[in-house]
Amino acid sequence: MLSNLKEQPKDKILGLMALYREDPRPTKIDLGVGVYKNAEGVTPVMRAVKAAERKLVEEQTSKSYVGLAGDPAYSEAMCDLLLADSVDRARLAAVATPGGTGAVRQAFELVKMANPDARVFVSDPTWPNHVSILGYLGIPVVKYRYFDTETRAVDFEGMMEDLADVTSNDVVLLHGCCHNPTGANLNLTQWQSVIDLINDKGCLPMIDIAYQGFGDGLEEDAAATRLVASSVPQLLIAASCSKNFGIYRERTGLLIAIGEKAENTAVTQGNLNHLNRQNFSFPPDHGARVVTEILTDPALKADWMAELEEMRLGMLGLRQQLADELQKLSGSDRFGFIAQHRGMFSQIGTTPDKVEILRADHAIYMVSDSRLNIAGLNAHSVPVLAKAIIDAGI
Repeated sequence: MLSNLKEQPKDKILGLMALYREDPRPTKIDLGVGVYKNAEGVTPVMRAVKAAERKLVEEQTSKSYVGLAGDPAYSEAMCDLLLADSVDRARLAAVATPGGTGAVRQAFELVKMANPDARVFVSDPTWPNHVSILGYLGIPVVKYRYFDTETRAVDFEGMMEDLADVTSNDVVLLHGCCHNPTGANLNLTQWQSVIDLINDKGCLPMIDIAYQGFGDGLEEDAAATRLVASSVPQLLIAASCSKNFGIYRERTGLLIAIGEKAENTAVTQGNLNHLNRQNFSFPPDHGARVVTEILTDPALKADWMAELEEMRLGMLGLRQQLADELQKLSGSDRFGFIAQHRGMFSQIGTTPDKVEILRADHAIYMVSDSRLNIAGLNAHSVPVLAKAIIDAGI
């Protein structure tokens, strides 16, 4: 039977990582993998995470299973962080998941259970795993215009034209902040227009928020999600703790489902629990406990917020440095968008052959769609990248 298996398509980012590891050039720069790194090229364990883990080691008395939905205290703490008081909690169901990817997968599974005929509208481009998971589940994908490769900003007119085709049977997938892979975000006025369209069409919005705190700040990055939550009758939210808590390998995520009426919450919660049971039974708990400890301890939360802000400002500084360096070398403002984008990524809007020139001639590794990880840079590598971009004719 196993001989009938077919080789699966290679993951582009994992393939890029392998090429980078094998490259002997000492000047090589990794801008492909989507992981935060400090100036030394290390993904650090945050101070508050270390402290929370020490406390857990000392005080935790059992490693027994938690409930199918995970620890309720984790869901409550995360809902406070994401939603504040923007929605009636009685309308809200939530489950812990293995990372933000697990939350996305469970959300799509829930959509398929609720409406087998649903289509999911995704931005063009979007995080590749969105489309991959939808394809695996057999859910039709419809792309809507999002990124203008000339201006490197949101093509809002094109986006709204394409979303005009949405029906009440469809799902519109949106990035809560720090759009991956482009770094280009909607402003709140544009968000309100999207909300108006969603309410007019009667479709189900879904928000994937994986970078809260990496863009304009914790509260600012949650503003769009809160606006949607307070304005629509139903909403799915897939959240990740990998980036803003730096606990990638702990696989800590949350899926929130907001229903129109509180009396339907128990049924929604039951379906979420059922999906967890079918896919992995009980969700992982260590990362969730760490997050809960941090968010419910004022001193730990303050230290976490301070370190997260240092990380955010560091990425903004690298963005500005790169934009300034490219302006100096090119004699134009055409790369000014880099300083305007937010989060870990920017898509510089060039062709795969130019990206290959960067790799082959300059040992600079980025995804073929020209997404670069700003957090993979430091003050010394920014000028190297800028010169390589100009030399490659980008």
